[in-house]
Amino acid sequence: MLVTGTLDDGAGYQVEVTGREEQPIVGSRRVRALVEQCVGQPILLGPLGPQRDLEATDTAAVLALLRQHTTVVEVTQ
Repeated sequence: MLVTGTLDDGAGYQVEVTGREEQPIVGSRRVRALVEQCVGQPILLGPLGPQRDLEATDTAAVLALLRQHTTVVEVTQ
């Protein structure tokens, strides 16, 4: 899936969330670093849950992480 958004400092990004363990994010180094730092931590998939530990292969959890830590503008399958 292709995700377009902005980081907290206003910098724009466009990444591909691949679902592959060896390279879960293609595009922005900053977004890739965010995902790598949060692997193994609990993440809410929606505002009220459910919650599960972030895995690099879990595209829904990676998207939820991006929505929590950045402003997601567009998601394209």
